[in-house]
Amino acid sequence: MTKKHTLEDFKKLVTTLIKEREWEQFHSPKNLSMAISLEAAELMELFTWIDSKESLNIVEQKNKEVRREIADIFIAALAFCFSANIDPEKAILEKLEEIKAKYPVEKVKGKSNKYTDYT
Repeated sequence: MTKKHTLEDFKKLVTTLIKEREWEQFHSPKNLSMAISLEAAELMELFTWIDSKESLNIVEQKNKEVRREIADIFIAALAFCFSANIDPEKAILEKLEEIKAKYPVEKVKGKSNKYTDYT
């Protein structure tokens, strides 16, 4: 059975990868924010010029490439957190609370409008 990793495990794995290669010197918040954007663009590229329904097929057909791009985004985001001294768990929990406040279930359930359209 494959071990389920925690966020703490991934933080350690990414930190080790970076330190072993002495990449900290390149990991400024500026560079890492750009890396996150570039990796996200590579994910988006897989879905260029297709409709939403077809995108479901791409996830299935190009699953390995999609997984690799998602992993690149997460790794770059964790590296950014280390560089900027941000606790990713705390940041995620804070953001989830902010989303809940902006988008109360009773106002937004099943809707895709921006939160400013509900006030």
